[in-house]
Amino acid sequence: MPELVFFSGTMDCGKSTLALQIEHNRSARGLQGMIFTRDDRAGEGKLSSRLGLVTDAVEVADDQDLYAYLVDHLSQGGRADYVIADEAQFLAPAQIDQLARVVDDLDVDVFAFGITTDFRSKLFPGSQRLVELADRVEVLQVEALCWCGARATHNARTVGGEMVVEGAQVVVGDVNQLESIGYEVLCRRHHRRRMTAATARAGALSPDVLPIASV
Repeated sequence: MPELVFFSGTMDCGKSTLALQIEHNRSARGLQGMIFTRDDRAGEGKLSSRLGLVTDAVEVADDQDLYAYLVDHLSQGGRADYVIADEAQFLAPAQIDQLARVVDDLDVDVFAFGITTDFRSKLFPGSQRLVELADRVEVLQVEALCWCGARATHNARTVGGEMVVEGAQVVVGDVNQLESIGYEVLCRRHHRRRMTAATARAGALSPDVLPIASV
């Protein structure tokens, strides 16, 4: 039976890489998919991974009806043997409902990939709706690591390396960009303490930190 599957995890855990792998495996068997994305790091209409892989995708607009888009595509002779929706956390709850309808009414598998919670540890509306509707929720097993080496479970937004907990829920940034708005994955302990790699490094170098004398 066709399924709506939600692959979730923090940043850096390989969600987009897995999406591209599913696309490769299925297209290699002669299947044709429809790929949706929203606010990908590579730009509009792209699905990309941090490993440098990229493919074309349909950029989803705020008010776009994904079910109607698929029906129109099929009615014009197109194929859609499966659907991939990357950055699914940015989709509206109504669009998640439309993806569920694609599965139920069109008998097409839908594979959605996204972050579950935002930089404040609050659920994205799209991710919440996926948890509510998905036939399966798969937490990716490739573990992203906090700067301390522990398993990263939380996404942090940074400004100049300093963690912030206020602001708009969606601000597209870069996990490698520390001079302006960026993102970093942290363990719960360091997310709670608002301690990023940059602030931890600054603390270690601070003259206020007492040295430990050797015995």
